[in-house]
Amino acid sequence: MANYSKTSVAAAPRTELHDTLGLTGAEISVNNLPAGASVPFVHHHRKNEEIYGILAGKGRLEIDGESVDLAAGDWIRIAPAGRRRFFAADDEPLTFICVQVREGSLEGFTADDGVSD
Repeated sequence: MANYSKTSVAAAPRTELHDTLGLTGAEISVNNLPAGASVPFVHHHRKNEEIYGILAGKGRLEIDGESVDLAAGDWIRIAPAGRRRFFAADDEPLTFICVQVREGSLEGFTADDGVSD
């Protein structure tokens, strides 16, 4: 069995990678919102923080009643209790990645965990 998994992400509205790649420590999704569209619900989490990276386009994030403008290259971390919803700009689509992990679970960084062979 190989020590890796590989997939290709199409322009589907949402692609969850936990099943496709067999993830065991994080939930990762790639999301595509057409111009003028939004995630159809507000949500928050019990235990997991989310890290969002804006890959392309522009839009905005509503979090706890505050509106935050988003553009390609932006990254944002949201605590579990933060109530969030994403919107693409009226004139441009929004593509973003979401990494969901247990808040407070990071025990070390790459420099501490990596092993030189």
